Amino acid sequence: MRSRIREFDSSTLNESVQNTIMRDLKAVGKKFMHVLYPRKSNTLLRDWDLWGPLILCVTLALMLQRGSVDSEKDGGPQFAEVFVIVWFGAVTITLNSKLLGGNISFFQSLCVLGYCILPLTVAMLVCRLVLLAEPGPINFMVRLFVVIVMFAWSIVASTAFLADSQPPNRKALAVYPVFLFYFVISWMILTFTPQ
Repeated sequence: MRSRIREFDSSTLNESVQNTIMRDLKAVGKKFMHVLYPRKSNTLLRDWDLWGPLILCVTLALMLQRGSVDSEKDGGPQFAEVFVIVWFGAVTITLNSKLLGGNISFFQSLCVLGYCILPLTVAMLVCRLVLLAEPGPINFMVRLFVVIVMFAWSIVASTAFLADSQPPNRKALAVYPVFLFYFVISWMILTFTPQ
């Protein structure tokens, strides 16, 4: 009887909406900190969610959106294209990891790959601010430096979480698609120019 009472007390069904939202926001913030300071930890894998990756993907897609009214002639990626590239890439990497014999669940991998887009989202924000200045070679070099640093940060953060889930002789095969995934996103950020 006491175990049922404890189970009822720890249930989130009788929790207020505000408490639920604050608990989830704190969990997302903790996972952001794990990405900002990557270290080998199972916390991000154990308590996975898709709220942070969804927020980061939407933010990145909105920042990559061009500002013109006639969006068919601007030549840049549309919101849906960015969204599909991010999620299709994450699903492909997850399937690759599972096929290589990784011991990580599908949603855990999606969670890690999605949260590790945080440095690239910060890079996009910095690039948008740098693009407010006069365009030129210095402007491009600053953007290139920021994107390269944040690209490396995303790779290091994701491999810190995913490397232990792969068999030792197949780690390179699992990391290479991760490299390509973040490279494509970095390329979209670097080649972005406002109208």
